Amino acid sequence: MNFYFEASEVLNRLDAKEGSIKGILATLPENNRSRTAALVIETLKYKSVLSDVIQASKLLIEEKKKINSLNLALVLVHDTLLANGIQAGDGPIKQAILRHKTRLKSELQRIKIKRGIKSDLELAQASDDRAAKIPRYVRVNTSMWSTEEAILFYTKRGFQLQGPFASSKGFGIDEHIPDLLAFNPALQFRDDPSYKTGKVILQDKASCFSAFVLSPPCNDPNAVVIDATAAPGNKTSHLSALMGNKGKLYAFERDRRRFSTLKMMLVKAACRNVEAVNADFLTIDPSHPKYSLATHILLDPSCSGSGIVNRLDYLLEDEIEAVEEDRLNKLATFQLMMIKHAMKFPHVQKILAPRNDVLPTWNRRGHADEMKGTSDADSLIRCSPGEDGTNGFFVSCFIREHHSVLPQPEPLKKRKAETEVVAPEKRKKKRKKKVKTE
Repeated sequence: MNFYFEASEVLNRLDAKEGSIKGILATLPENNRSRTAALVIETLKYKSVLSDVIQASKLLIEEKKKINSLNLALVLVHDTLLANGIQAGDGPIKQAILRHKTRLKSELQRIKIKRGIKSDLELAQASDDRAAKIPRYVRVNTSMWSTEEAILFYTKRGFQLQGPFASSKGFGIDEHIPDLLAFNPALQFRDDPSYKTGKVILQDKASCFSAFVLSPPCNDPNAVVIDATAAPGNKTSHLSALMGNKGKLYAFERDRRRFSTLKMMLVKAACRNVEAVNADFLTIDPSHPKYSLATHILLDPSCSGSGIVNRLDYLLEDEIEAVEEDRLNKLATFQLMMIKHAMKFPHVQKILAPRNDVLPTWNRRGHADEMKGTSDADSLIRCSPGEDGTNGFFVSCFIREHHSVLPQPEPLKKRKAETEVVAPEKRKKKRKKKVKTE
């Protein structure tokens, strides 16, 4: 029964908007992650109809002493009606569901008749059509092998270098991001040996832009780079590979649970030049002896996620029909705080920096009518879902001019970051300063 409690807890976290489906599933213990993920995803596909069935059957009213959570009821009723039954030993919770099995089946059949459908599959929530146009992107982890070796490995396994949509075994080399391969979107890599050993990373093309356009120093033992919000670690491992696993890459993550996920990812991807730090980047003193030497900083703060149309996000569309303006303003304020803080580091030269001389062949730029002019618009790169073969994404460029002089930052009064072996202390409460956004 613990399996169902774990799945219902994932649904609780999704309701609380603690993260994306993929992000929250990534925090689960690896030994049971696949099984839990499958139940969560399938339950979400049928959540609307299952909720109607549960309400009509009065399950939560009549069994409130045994089942006091809608999400727990959802996963249990899913397996009762749409799978092979509850996979747990007899107990009070299972017996409570079974007492209502006949009524639950009757309510499900009533809904199917009312909607004029015969198959249970027709009850599932439809996916976003644009997701079918996005290949299954696989980034070669060059910290462990070369792209040439990866291509040889997959061609020997029957794949053909003919493009991701030519056949189920077709794949191609991305034209913009080095070391990125594109496979058929229906392909699963769960049992792929290269994926299991960290030799390839499942990472969307849009996500790969960040590290690539930041272009950190390569094979430089003195290089210092910061990943300000590192978990779950895909971009961090990409940065590490681009650095040739040389120099020092400080990866900050304030959340304890996501920090654990980050550390596991770094070990799996053989990132030897990364020091993971369990701390909030905004609390880091820019004049700190270690961190002040950073020349490149990757910022990936929270965003609305409105441009993401991958294979799982559509399952939450009924609950997130529109992004509230208030939430957007809060996100913009937070993002501005991150950018301003990063600019205080005395040696920083580049902050999350795609520009048109890095990707000259990319046509989709910023909107000139919403900016100061064409020049500023050309400094921005946009990815549009359904049109660019990737999820929606937007990256801006900040590069320090060589003649500019940065004032020395004042030491922060907040706590200094501790390394991963020390738990972060609680921060003192401070009045929030209002930051105007444009």
